[in-house]
Parts: sequence; C-alpha cells; structure tokens
Amino acid sequence: MRAWQLEQLGDPGDVLKLVDVAEPVPSGNQVLIEIEAVGLKFPDILQIQGRYQIKPPLPFIPGGEIAGTIAEVNPGVEQWRTGDRVLWMGGGGLAPRVCAPADQLLPIPDSMAATQAAAMLINYGTGVFALEERAGLRAGETVLVTAAAGGVGTAAVQLAKAMGATVYGMAGGSDKVATVNAVGADKAFDYRQVDIVEAIREVTDGRGVDVVYEAVGGDVFDQVRRVVAWDGRLLVIGFTSGRIPEAPANHVLLKNYSIVGVHWGAQLAREPEALRRHWDRIVQLHTTGHIDPLIFAVRPLEEALDSLEAIGNRETVGKIIIEPSR
Repeated sequence: MRAWQLEQLGDPGDVLKLVDVAEPVPSGNQVLIEIEAVGLKFPDILQIQGRYQIKPPLPFIPGGEIAGTIAEVNPGVEQWRTGDRVLWMGGGGLAPRVCAPADQLLPIPDSMAATQAAAMLINYGTGVFALEERAGLRAGETVLVTAAAGGVGTAAVQLAKAMGATVYGMAGGSDKVATVNAVGADKAFDYRQVDIVEAIREVTDGRGVDVVYEAVGGDVFDQVRRVVAWDGRLLVIGFTSGRIPEAPANHVLLKNYSIVGVHWGAQLAREPEALRRHWDRIVQLHTTGHIDPLIFAVRPLEEALDSLEAIGNRETVGKIIIEPSR
C-alpha cells in the first residue's frame, strides 16, 4: 500500500515521501482499521522535524487522528467487531490501513461523520481538559483565545461559548477575524491592526479576562499576560511561534493570577481513563449542537504534504482532513 513515510527527521518537504510499504497485520490485542479520515495539525510538522515531545521510532508514518472502520479483529479481542466505527489517537494515519490497540479506541456515534471525528479529538479534547478541568471555567466568565482561527482556536472558542463564557478571539487578517466571529466569538480582533492589550482593556472596562487560552507563545504571550484579570488563569497550550516565553514572577504575584500548564497527552498517560471521559463530553456537546469542527479542506492522500506545508505557512483556518481511501 502507499503511505507517507519518513526515514529521517527534518522539514516535511525534505523527508516525507509517498512510498510503498507493507500491509499492516494485527497481532496481540490489535484490530485493523480501514482509514476513512485523518486530521492534520501543526504538531504533526513538529513531530516530523523532531521538535515534538513524542518522538516515535523511525521509519515513521505520520497522522495521529484516525477515524475509520474496523476491517479485522485479532482473535482474543472481545470489545470490538468488524464494521465498528472507531477513532484512534495514535500514528500511521497517512496510509489506507493501520493496526491499533483495541483498548485505545473510541466509538464514533452514527450522528458524526468520519471527517468530523478526525477533526475533533485532539483539539476539543485539549479544550475540554484545559477549560473545564485546568481552568475551572464558569458561566459568566470571560475568555481570550489566541490563534483563534486555527483548529485549536476555533475549538476553544466553541467550547468556551458552550460553557457560558463571553469569548474574545485574536487572529491575523480580516478573513481570519471573520472566521472567529463566525464560529461564535463575541468579538474578534486582528492583532496586526490593533493593540490587543488596549483592545481587551476597552471591551472589559479595564478589568481584563478571566481566562487566556494561549497557544502561540513568544511576543503574544508577553502581551496577553498583561490582560489577565485578578484571580485569572493563563493557560499555556503551546508555542507555535517557536519562542518559549518567560513570565516575571512579580507580575503574577501583583495580579494574583495563575499560569496553568496544559499537557493533555501527558495527562492521559497518567490517567488513561480520562480519554473516554473527555470524548463522551465532546460527543455530548456535538450531539446537542454546541460544537462543530471547522474543516478547511478535505483532500486525498496524495495532497498530504502540500496540506502540511499550508498548515506550516499559516494559510489555513480550522482543520485539514485527509481521506486516504479517496
């Protein structure tokens, strides 16, 4: 079968190749999944470059948000049947088929398309963990989401609104600002055109926001920490800017706010049962119409490399989905 594979780390355009690989064969507690949809994300690029926390052995097939149908169940696996629709957060998704551990799979409800499922787990799982469990977000509070037009950001906007918050978003360019407003933000700002500190102070009457959902790092972090309200929470989601910022401890003390780390993957390693809890919450919010993933494009396997480059160049809003069997 054809799959995107890398044998050494580096920029995707240099190391990722569409090659023939062996057909996967399930063993032990595994099932074989016929892949219908794979969600691409910025961390896929970091993983290919060797800059992500999780470094799989080489050679490696990227693609970790996998939705599909079980094509074969290895003897001894009892909780799944051939034909079951499942979601797996693993690896090897940029291929037609993959083997996955049976105890790591999640059920996809009939009301959810494979493309939707592949766009939801990591972005919305991170958001549920961050906003509900780490920030303890309450109805009536205010939230600022940085990089609000991307997959992570649009998910955070929708989730915070579903939890009863007033939500502000930051994005670069008028089109992306329109996207943030369209997914439910109360107001979005073009950080290229306005002073975000002054803008947030103006819309909050100088109070600032209760929660900042911060995935950019660098200069953006330096700015938004200044608008965290008294007793607020600054959620550290990631550093897509490439620079890991520092916060002066005196500023944290004087404004009585918390800087809260959000590492959903590490939390799941310590509490595996949380995955099903978070997924059930996502399904509940989707079923009731509170959330719906923003999908930028659905493309065939052959366009995966171009799609990763578009994500890296910040040319996308929402999520790119690859359909390996298309």
